[in-house]
Amino acid sequence: MSPSTVLEPPVTLSAAFTPRTRFCGDVDASVEGQTITVNGWVQVSRDLGGIIFIEVRDRSGLLQVVADPSRNPEAHRAFSGLRSEDVVSISGPVTRRPADTVNAALASGEVEVYPERVEIINRAKPLPFQIDDEADAVDEQLRLKYRYLDLRRPKMHRAMRLRHELAQAVRRTLNAAGFLELETPILIKATPEGARDYLVPSRVHAGSCYALPQSPQIFKQLFMLAGMERYYQIARCFRDEDLRADRQPEFTQIDIEMAFVTQEDVLTLVESLAREMFAVAGVSVSLPLPRMSWHDAMGRFGSDKPDLRYELEFVDLTDVFVASDFTAFRAPAQSGGAVKALRVAGAADYSRKELDDLQDQARAFGAKGLAYIVYAAEGLKSPILKYMSDAEKAAITERTGAQTGDVVFFMADAFVKACATLGRFREHFARRHNLIDPNRHELLWVVDFPMFDVDDEGRLSPNHHPFTSPRVEDAALLESAPQTALAQGYDLVYNGNEIGGGSIRIHQRELQAQIFRLLGLSEEEARQKFGFLLEAFEYGAPPHGGLALGFDRIAALLSGADSIRDVIAFPKTNNAACPLTDAPSEPSAQQLRELHMQWAPTPAKTPSKSKA
Repeated sequence: MSPSTVLEPPVTLSAAFTPRTRFCGDVDASVEGQTITVNGWVQVSRDLGGIIFIEVRDRSGLLQVVADPSRNPEAHRAFSGLRSEDVVSISGPVTRRPADTVNAALASGEVEVYPERVEIINRAKPLPFQIDDEADAVDEQLRLKYRYLDLRRPKMHRAMRLRHELAQAVRRTLNAAGFLELETPILIKATPEGARDYLVPSRVHAGSCYALPQSPQIFKQLFMLAGMERYYQIARCFRDEDLRADRQPEFTQIDIEMAFVTQEDVLTLVESLAREMFAVAGVSVSLPLPRMSWHDAMGRFGSDKPDLRYELEFVDLTDVFVASDFTAFRAPAQSGGAVKALRVAGAADYSRKELDDLQDQARAFGAKGLAYIVYAAEGLKSPILKYMSDAEKAAITERTGAQTGDVVFFMADAFVKACATLGRFREHFARRHNLIDPNRHELLWVVDFPMFDVDDEGRLSPNHHPFTSPRVEDAALLESAPQTALAQGYDLVYNGNEIGGGSIRIHQRELQAQIFRLLGLSEEEARQKFGFLLEAFEYGAPPHGGLALGFDRIAALLSGADSIRDVIAFPKTNNAACPLTDAPSEPSAQQLRELHMQWAPTPAKTPSKSKA
């Protein structure tokens, strides 16, 4: 379109525009005959024998607009120069479509508009990719570089709207329950939270750094000591850790803390919150949620976040092999380990290569191998049969319920290693045999976690975090056998994903100091890192507990996204880079001087070209 054509009434190109009177998705047969104005982007333009159809898109949906040269040649002339993503304002009467052209897939599909006035507000250059949901096939790096275009897609609009509605459900539910939405600091003192901190050099305090919070943990506990009693925050958190589909360097969590509560109080409150959040996505949640101990979850499913959408439950055979001649099974059975079996129906047709590949996979997981018995039509087949008695074979068949056509797989090792390794194969077999029902939604609590993890040298580390309280009945074990003590900790699990975790906190200085000692912190180290918290406990600390829910992860799961990047407006790539803004970048010489820093030379880097 030439400049002279653009400026001819009723076609204009100007910063001024006619404000909308309707959103595109709100135009239907109820406003037939009314003259309306819509503002938005051109989705597509089609010239069908001289009559031009365009679809105008705004955040509510699409509306078809028709330019007929016999009715309005100026509008038709304007339409002939439009292309995808041009920004327009269009005014005209709402007209019912012919019956054979109705589009039932659109809220506005029964009507269309014949424009009386067309304003071209802004032109769009040729696009790097089309603005539709087929762009999922476009390289993610390109979509993140042009994220503002990617966010125009209907799929991304739905994801952002779901995220908004989830946040509103959180606020409605917790506000109604008497919680206060309070903020905690972003610039804090570095504390050991299990991942690396992001550090922020201080200009005022030369040689010192702040840390960005991995969570608001200590401050929300201080809110309880301050008498706020019920706190929540939709909090931004930061962790400098290796990334994957469900992790980002900056992320959002729903942070909750309550005073004068038991574990049961916290679980009941969060169940109600989960029900309201899931309802936003049309998922019905029945309460109360089932509960499973950590030991049962590991022993039955090989995971502390078990996916209950399919069966494949382990069978414990430890007692069968305590006195066995089969040393590979007898040794762990006698030393406190476990012998676990998993029956996979219909797996007898696995080829020898497939079975060998499973052995290689087991060794890659750190196991010695994956034993098996094939229940073939001609009888049992396995390299391990010669080491087993008839009674042991009979016990395996009876307990697993194995039948012709099945395979029973075995893992024998220390309890956690045996269960966790077989748990990974449980997931593999579920995918291999299409056992996962995508229409099932399984929520549960996993409770009674160990207080501590123990490494090969016997050193203790917190299973949750160092502020978690032991179960009352296990407090005495902290002196005699701390590795056996169980915690008042709990995780919320959805379809095999941990979506939240928390605990009842320690609220007594003596007990907190004891935990620090067990974790190898000297009194001086504890004072340097947590002195303010220990001192706060001396001024009347109430019992308290809470939980944090992974907001990004919940939004991704409920939207069906493959990655939390799909529900975060401006995410980072897998190497923590932002292709859109080219962050991170090197500081200038002036910034370094102000921060009292020296910068070591580094190879030239191009974050925007990194692989997503």
